[in-house]
Amino acid sequence: MIISTWQKLLGILIYLIPWSDIIPFGYNLFYNFPITKLLIIPAFPIIFINQIIPFGRFLIFIILFLTIVRNPKVSYFLRFNCLQAILISIMVTIINFGFQIFIFPIGTTLIARTFSTTILISIISIVTFCIIECIKGLEPNLPLISDAVKMQV
Repeated sequence: MIISTWQKLLGILIYLIPWSDIIPFGYNLFYNFPITKLLIIPAFPIIFINQIIPFGRFLIFIILFLTIVRNPKVSYFLRFNCLQAILISIMVTIINFGFQIFIFPIGTTLIARTFSTTILISIISIVTFCIIECIKGLEPNLPLISDAVKMQV
């Protein structure tokens, strides 16, 4: 099946959601290496929507889930990538809650900064891989996450 250019572009744009969710983990990296602030630029539209609209992140999730993931008229490529981006975003949210409960009360110790930077780099690497696969017109195959997505789509 041939994936059209607009489907590839929409697949890429959908992965900006987990990209924007991971930005708070980069505070220490952005402070120590100002050039890394360029990683924030692709996430501006999603961050803007989240700040302007109350419950913006939840509304984006509901809209994407109902209009793309659960719509059989939408191509499998878009449904797959949309649900995978949503699952990555949920994973980032759970990690963020874990940090707020267990790591951030400790303070800005070396361990907290190291974990935070490691998670930032890991998730940005995963999202970058997914974006590259979308450009190629392929389904990004992530262990466990892709299996869960294939069972749902």
